[in-house]
Amino acid sequence: MIPSIKTCYIIMDKYEMLENIKAHSVVVAKIARLIASGLEKAGLNISVHKATAAALLHDIGKTPSLKYGGDHTEIGKMICLKNHFEEIADIVAEHVIIKGYEFDGDYSEKEIVYYADKRVNHDRIVNLDERLAYILERYGKSQQGLRSRIRENFKLCIKVEGKLFSKLDFRPESLSYLVAGEETDLDA
Repeated sequence: MIPSIKTCYIIMDKYEMLENIKAHSVVVAKIARLIASGLEKAGLNISVHKATAAALLHDIGKTPSLKYGGDHTEIGKMICLKNHFEEIADIVAEHVIIKGYEFDGDYSEKEIVYYADKRVNHDRIVNLDERLAYILERYGKSQQGLRSRIRENFKLCIKVEGKLFSKLDFRPESLSYLVAGEETDLDA
């Protein structure tokens, strides 16, 4: 099942999602919906509803992870499965790192949420370079191996960006402007 927007907010409250994480998730969802809508308009088989719901819940495992430890993507997947949101569970599980990504494969909600998350620092839309710098500082610190994996992941994200925007009638630089001008039902 794909949860409604209302249900996503109920789940956020049920799992006590911190307000800053909720604010981040809403901006990610706005970007995901904008991209998914554009790809759907371009004739691709994309579910705007699925991309939006997955983006709203992509960090549902973050608060339990902060409280008790563990990988927030796996915790998020388990929360989705526990609540019968099977259709978005894998998207939540792979929003940080897409497993087995094929650049030439079909367009998917998974790559939309993965990309949208990389464009939002806290609750502000940033470019990929800004987000990479933040992630390296926040999580990489002095761990060279981890820093290298983070950089590789962002190289993939640049390719995903190119793929997504090759079908869209707007550019990555326009996201802030377009999201700001969008009337939305996503704001809690």
